[in-house]
Amino acid sequence: MTDLPTTSPAFDLIIRGGTVIDGTRAPRFQADVGITDGRIAVIGPLDNRTAAREIDATGRIVAPGFIDSHTHDDSAVLVDPGMTCKVSQGVTSVVTGNCGVSIAPLKPGSPRPMPLGLLSPGGGQVAEFASFAGYVAALRAAPAAVNVAPMVGHTSLRASVVSDLGRAATDSEIGAMRSHVQEALDAGAIGVSTGTFYPPAEAAPTAEIIEVCRPLTGSGGVYATHMRNEADQVTQSLEESFAIGKALDVQVVISHHKVVGPANFGRTKETLPLISKAMSCQCVALDCYPYNASSTMLHTDPAKLQVKVVVAASGPHPEVAGRDLAEIAAAWGVDRLEAAKRLQPASAIYFAMDEADVRTILAFEPTMIGSDGLPFGERPHPRLWGTFPRVLGYYCRELELFSLETAVWKMSGLTARNFGIKERGTIAVGNHADITIFDASRVRDAATYDDPCVPAAGIEAVIVNGALTWWQGTHQNARAGQVITRATRR
Repeated sequence: MTDLPTTSPAFDLIIRGGTVIDGTRAPRFQADVGITDGRIAVIGPLDNRTAAREIDATGRIVAPGFIDSHTHDDSAVLVDPGMTCKVSQGVTSVVTGNCGVSIAPLKPGSPRPMPLGLLSPGGGQVAEFASFAGYVAALRAAPAAVNVAPMVGHTSLRASVVSDLGRAATDSEIGAMRSHVQEALDAGAIGVSTGTFYPPAEAAPTAEIIEVCRPLTGSGGVYATHMRNEADQVTQSLEESFAIGKALDVQVVISHHKVVGPANFGRTKETLPLISKAMSCQCVALDCYPYNASSTMLHTDPAKLQVKVVVAASGPHPEVAGRDLAEIAAAWGVDRLEAAKRLQPASAIYFAMDEADVRTILAFEPTMIGSDGLPFGERPHPRLWGTFPRVLGYYCRELELFSLETAVWKMSGLTARNFGIKERGTIAVGNHADITIFDASRVRDAATYDDPCVPAAGIEAVIVNGALTWWQGTHQNARAGQVITRATRR
């Protein structure tokens, strides 16, 4: 990279000589890319043009910045705005507020039962935003290094409104939550998420969810869901998700699709055809992370502790991070359930999926890529740092599950389309200049379960809204991220 001493450069930045994979699944092509005022101005030969800064991308892939379709970065973008865990792997935009858990709106003083505790990095005090507009204003006042596309979470609404989380909401409580949804959409939320898998929302019947989410109809917002069950009742949960989407006439996003537990290994032969069938008559999308272990709150349900469980973080016992729950229980002379209770609030990694199912879901053509990482603690799931380069390096280059053009599309253009994100996700003239440059022969994840906070190899440059944010292994301290709201969607 060189700075050119020109008095009046034609562009702010020129990326020269790269191989463009534009995020549409079109065949790759050679081209220069000229950027001005944070937008892509020209794609084509720029041999005789100048710029304030140039990047030589010869032998490298020039791709759209990756859009992480499933994150829990709601707080992280405020408390750790550099977002190194994301920009280092080529991510330029994150979708927040997933699994029913959002940082806004949260009634001050309302309970924070898990998984709402996951909003607070390190178990500390999380900022409280009584309105979604307040959260959007905070994001704009202190931009992060990545763009943020926020959703509002049904579990957060329940915690703020419903007096007894163990029952269905009353009509008046549904009305109050519906008003919060409308406020969030008016403030720019791109959709509503649910997490009926988790205790604070599992008592919510289908009818409650539909009525709370009524403002989505006609809004262009999406309905994203961590379904009620991803194990024995996975097909029933899919059907419930589709029914909610039909009732609201909205796009459904099945979050981190998986089949959990040895008894369900291989059931992607049932679930993916079911999803395909639903796609033929309504708007349905899905995402997946490229690992056979999940990560979320440390459960206190014995049925969910039967697989190998590794503690990722614990408020009262930070010293056990990275240790097997069974080993902790044995050392304390208690059973797994009692150990899990003593560790609360805590997060954990669950080894409960079959690698063959993971590959089948990833290879399913419409599957987007989302990390679902929890951005705190010393021993998070490696997906927080490794998701996107793992898809490019291991699943694309080594296993050849799909072409590089398809891999990039799954991480950019497909995600932008499914969430309705305008002018991002593809390399096209006029689009925001969110661009990732990588070495296709070398890109790979370096984060492991034992050493999870390691930047990927082969991600050479990341540009966010025209600002060089990551360059050859070093953060450039740019904070050019924008808030992606419903007002800026198709």
